Amino acid sequence: AHFAGLVAAGLHPNPVPHAHVVSSTVHKTIGGPRSGFILTNDPEIAKKINSAVFPGQQGGPLMHVIAAKATAFKIAGTPEFKERQERVLRGAALIADRLSQQDVKDAGIAVRSGGTDVHLVLVDLRDAEIDGKQAEDLLHDIHITVNRNAVPNDPRPPMVTSGLRIGTPALATRGFGDAEFTEVADVIALALQPGADVEALRSRVDALAAAFPLYPDLQQ
Repeated sequence: AHFAGLVAAGLHPNPVPHAHVVSSTVHKTIGGPRSGFILTNDPEIAKKINSAVFPGQQGGPLMHVIAAKATAFKIAGTPEFKERQERVLRGAALIADRLSQQDVKDAGIAVRSGGTDVHLVLVDLRDAEIDGKQAEDLLHDIHITVNRNAVPNDPRPPMVTSGLRIGTPALATRGFGDAEFTEVADVIALALQPGADVEALRSRVDALAAAFPLYPDLQQ
């Protein structure tokens, strides 16, 4: 599910030749509607899957979702989509690199696995003054959407956690490039350290958002 867009762009290993059945969401890195799909190269398995889905599990088709999925799949085959996925990966790498710098390490913050090869960065806060929930709330207050996430051998309960998950597909879809991801990375790095100036960091985030409106054609 998470890697489908990267696979479609040829930037991540493809499981289809190696598995009898592959399933995925459409609304994550592919960027389509909230839905899913199931793939198989075996005609007999395909018959069983078709029967299991309908009438086994689903009833009336949602034609607007089907149309949106078709649009998303068409876009996923374009050079522009691959370029976006490349920005997704570069953005995640930039964030991981900034969160691996010495000032962040001195605050007890680490990047799990020493970096990232995909669209996600997992931050380890076990040795920091801030836990996963506090980090999530703080960044939300600064207008950056992230989520708390457990880390290996996490000593805190699941509703608190000692980790933070950061993803880059939404920002790449919005048009962010290296310069913008570098700015986002610096804001996150400073926010997670003690004594962060929340208002100043929020202003930096708001300036980025204003420069990349969600619907530029609707701006007045």
